[in-house]
Amino acid sequence: MPKISELFFKTAIVFLILGIAAGLQMAISGNHGAYPAHAHINLLGWVTSAIFGGYYALNPTKAARTIAMVHYGVYNFGLVVMLPALYLMLHGNPALEPIVATGSMIVAASVLIFAFVVFSAETARSVSGMPAVPR
Repeated sequence: MPKISELFFKTAIVFLILGIAAGLQMAISGNHGAYPAHAHINLLGWVTSAIFGGYYALNPTKAARTIAMVHYGVYNFGLVVMLPALYLMLHGNPALEPIVATGSMIVAASVLIFAFVVFSAETARSVSGMPAVPR
């Protein structure tokens, strides 16, 4: 499996654990005010990361491109900015909304990077600069 797929899958599992923890916290406290953050953690962190990992696993030539690692870094940076700020904003910190918006824009930019990867030609160079070879 390509390294980028492993990274996306491992990151997805971390977000799954965080999403479950957020859900349990809401259930135990009886305060479900952060359900949008819970949903974002699960859908963007767990599901979307796993889908990205699956795409790269099925397309090893594209997975070997440097831009795939850029996609991973930008996407996860955006999530790390957005998700905690969203969670805290929903728990009574409205001043965090600009941080949530900034993280959202970073995530959106990373999705455009992924779109470029998907729609670009199969021929690619690997991170080492040598032609990428499908496994």
